[in-house]
Amino acid sequence: MKTGGKLIVEALEANGVERVYCVPGESYLAVLDALHDSPIRTIVCRQEGGAAMMADCAGRLTGQPGICFVTRGPGATNASAGIHIARQDSIPLIMFIGQVASHAKEREAFQEVDYRAFFGPIAKWATEIDDAARIPEIVTRAFSIATSGRPGPVVISLPEDMLTSLVEAPAALPFTPVETQPGEAELDRLEALLNAAKRPFAILGGTRWTRHGVQAFTRIAEAWSLPVGCSFRRQMLFDHLHPNYAGDVGIGINPKLAARIKEADLILLIGGRFGEMPSSDYTLMKSPYPDQTLVHIHPDSSELGRVYRPTVAINASPTAFARAFEKRNGPTAPAWADATAEAHADYLVWSTPPKTGPGAVQMGPIMDYLESVLPEDAILTNGAGNYATWVHRFHRFRRFATQGAPTSGSMGYGTPAAVAAKATFPERTVVAFAGDGCFLMNGQEFATAVQYDLPIIVVVVNNGIYGTIRMHQEREYPGRVEGTDLRNPDFAALARAYGGHGETVETTDAFAPAFERAKASGKPAIIEIKLDPEAITPARTLTDIREKR
Repeated sequence: MKTGGKLIVEALEANGVERVYCVPGESYLAVLDALHDSPIRTIVCRQEGGAAMMADCAGRLTGQPGICFVTRGPGATNASAGIHIARQDSIPLIMFIGQVASHAKEREAFQEVDYRAFFGPIAKWATEIDDAARIPEIVTRAFSIATSGRPGPVVISLPEDMLTSLVEAPAALPFTPVETQPGEAELDRLEALLNAAKRPFAILGGTRWTRHGVQAFTRIAEAWSLPVGCSFRRQMLFDHLHPNYAGDVGIGINPKLAARIKEADLILLIGGRFGEMPSSDYTLMKSPYPDQTLVHIHPDSSELGRVYRPTVAINASPTAFARAFEKRNGPTAPAWADATAEAHADYLVWSTPPKTGPGAVQMGPIMDYLESVLPEDAILTNGAGNYATWVHRFHRFRRFATQGAPTSGSMGYGTPAAVAAKATFPERTVVAFAGDGCFLMNGQEFATAVQYDLPIIVVVVNNGIYGTIRMHQEREYPGRVEGTDLRNPDFAALARAYGGHGETVETTDAFAPAFERAKASGKPAIIEIKLDPEAITPARTLTDIREKR
């Protein structure tokens, strides 16, 4: 006879879980008690949104479900931001919520929420366990749902009395991963289309990739001389210094790259949905009928034909597709080889940071410096804001599992994501980028980094405004500033107050020694860059935007 709490933990152990992220609550004390004797590491967070975002980043970097536990009511609703990210970004995640006791349900008891109704629209599956004997079944099913097809978040509600009840239940067994393989007839048709093409282009996106899948597709790109772009915030899927890389298909796309995609006669869309952001509001490929011949490869059949009608639809995971298609021989001298080389040359120019700009701190030289010192396996995380342009455009990603950034555009993601990245890969350098507004949405998770001795480096780009919103405001309502100014704390002093290392950078030359001191400290660190608000993008100032309205 075992308690429901014990059965939950045993099911996690059976499915290979190594750590969970949580904010404790009296609603699931039985689980915390079972974790006390488990090899699973419990990482206690400071806010449920941060815990869910940590679980998201763990799932993002490993492909296995990130796990978080939160308490009922306010705890669960706080965590909803992380569930929305995981859903839009196709990330495997399982969140367990302590629920009111069974006898109190549907009485609007203390902190009661109907979690099936609340999370149903944004989770891949939302359920509640009423009988502790079914825990092995339902938890194993949750792992299968979270990872199969298009991955996503699963939410499981745990009534308090169910967790303390004693039951007999079968031992939990690990879930069986489901892999979708391409058919030979589909690969034959793709090969024929490629051989007939004059201007093909490949776009990599989505999840369900592995390191081996990325390597296999790199060999395909080389064999066929394909130009390759990575979808918005999926840049870790292809080496940016590879001669076939053409650039980031995301917000603020290189105009030359956008033109290449529009002019392509064949698009290979592999793994991604090509939603609003990477498609430039559905203009790079028209919906529902693209001008280009489209071959769409996706692990979830419901995504094939959902927005774009493909010429060929291949229901397969990106890794399975790449491993199968790399066996096909490419042409010896494809007509588009020169165009591929030109696309990479254009990318190198586009991704070279500017040397000058308004104010005493220049972000271009700072990015150059980071490119020179960061190891190839360094993990970069960020939330949302104009500051992220400096990372997405000018950092050249080299390896798989090095990027933690929400395609959903959620602010507050970078710091908790960095905590999870460092916990998952303690031997690797982890750098989080955040704006001043972005950092203060989940900056309290810096305390989590301190508590668990996770020496992340958080670069806070402080321009005293909600930059992206100000940029749009100046364009639409020039000179009529309202609701976008910020008065910020001393971020370096805040880092020291938490027990970490703090630096303030007010000139360009001060960044490199500040970064070196932060690394040498061995502590979690915050480097505050005081950026002139005029430096709103790498190419434009607020004054430019206002005057050119």
